[in-house]
Amino acid sequence: MNKPIRRVSVFCMILVFALLLRTNWVQVVEADSLAKDQHNRRVLMDQYSYPRGNILVGGQPVTRSDLTGGYQYKYKRGYTDGQLYAAVTGYTSQVYGSNALENLENGILTGTDDRLFFRNTVDQLTGKQRQGGDVATTINPAVQKAAYGALNGKKGAAVAIDPRTGAILALVSTPSYDPGTIAGFTDSSAWNALNSDQNQPMLDRALRQTYPPGSTFKLVTAATAFETGKYQSPDDQTDTPDHFILPGTTTELQNDSPQEDCGQATLMHALTISCNTVYGKLGADLGKEKLQTQAEKFGFNNTVDTPIRSVKSVFPTDSTPDGTAMDAIGQHNTTATPLQMAMVAAAIADNGKLMQPYLVDEERSGSGTVISKHTESQLSQAVSPATAQKLQQMMVDVVQNGTGRNARINGVEVGGKTGTAQHGTDNKGLPFAWFVSYAKVGQDVPVAVAVVVEDGAAQSDEISGGSIAAPIAKQIMQAVIGR
Repeated sequence: MNKPIRRVSVFCMILVFALLLRTNWVQVVEADSLAKDQHNRRVLMDQYSYPRGNILVGGQPVTRSDLTGGYQYKYKRGYTDGQLYAAVTGYTSQVYGSNALENLENGILTGTDDRLFFRNTVDQLTGKQRQGGDVATTINPAVQKAAYGALNGKKGAAVAIDPRTGAILALVSTPSYDPGTIAGFTDSSAWNALNSDQNQPMLDRALRQTYPPGSTFKLVTAATAFETGKYQSPDDQTDTPDHFILPGTTTELQNDSPQEDCGQATLMHALTISCNTVYGKLGADLGKEKLQTQAEKFGFNNTVDTPIRSVKSVFPTDSTPDGTAMDAIGQHNTTATPLQMAMVAAAIADNGKLMQPYLVDEERSGSGTVISKHTESQLSQAVSPATAQKLQQMMVDVVQNGTGRNARINGVEVGGKTGTAQHGTDNKGLPFAWFVSYAKVGQDVPVAVAVVVEDGAAQSDEISGGSIAAPIAKQIMQAVIGR
């Protein structure tokens, strides 16, 4: 063989070797990143070439796979009661991607999760069509419907938790939307309309929106007082003047009404009628460090994965003394998600034990085999059992004799706390109405609830946790206990 031919042969061998190397590199090293590339239409086309698994509520699917009649995308996602469950399911779209459980559980729902490898291999060998697995949620359909119906289109959110396990029984954000309207290859009008709507129907207000918690945060401040030994009993009298001036300022902290008898009030009486002066001064006396430590035991300043990740609820670490006084009554820079305040109520109801909130009970293969089941876990001991029982006593008095009367349920121990949170520039925005609560039947505590309502249609003086949010919480608790 002459020299030129040898050179060409060597060069061709190098090219073949380079091609083999590149092919193996793409198929092995880059395979995972290419499969997850949002611009890889083949992966998307493959996912929609067979039925997607379902998200289950109460054992029944609230999703489905609809035939499109198309060639590239054989199926598209459909939803049963889409608006009712949108905060739980999220959406999955051939154009706009996915979110919430549709995104986080995509591997199970599409059948591509590594734990389904053996099942998929068997199906390939037998010629069976691939099918996604199912995700069973903790949502109780009756409780979800009660929460959604009670909010009745108001801008707000509701969360119900089983304090004993952390199971989320209801997760509602309103106004809502139907994920099915953006599921397939439709025109962009539905997507654009949802994203331009000033009411933000696609915002998950239960997990992804924080609000000033208002007087519901007084529960955390009271817990700090007991846990630090500042006070021993709900009946302890506080050293609160009739007129409390915020530390370092000439600004007087106001109560809701000048007729409220908050001067020298006991902790219980001050919570029952929601005295700002008592809990503002208490917060200033305790200091931001002690309040922060207690707030973080309840979950503040941390995200919570349900597995949908909530945004952080914040107790500020850099407040001045006057700011700390306001933080202690749920104003200033203190913010919370409805999930966070449901966690506060749940921990108090379960004698101080704070369980990890969770939304997914089981993951299953397409044949129904359980792949994983949630294991309950404790996040913290938020307060001692003794402190929790004192707080329970105070919350019951709020419902029986104070601002939470609209949450009473005959024959049931209901503990609660109202909140009316100011916000906006110079607090001129319409307040948010809050109510957090728990219901106890005998010795059993099956539910803790948090409700927030942004009622832009009401006048400022008509908004209160007791008149707007408490009746909603009552209906949710009744759906759990069957009263």
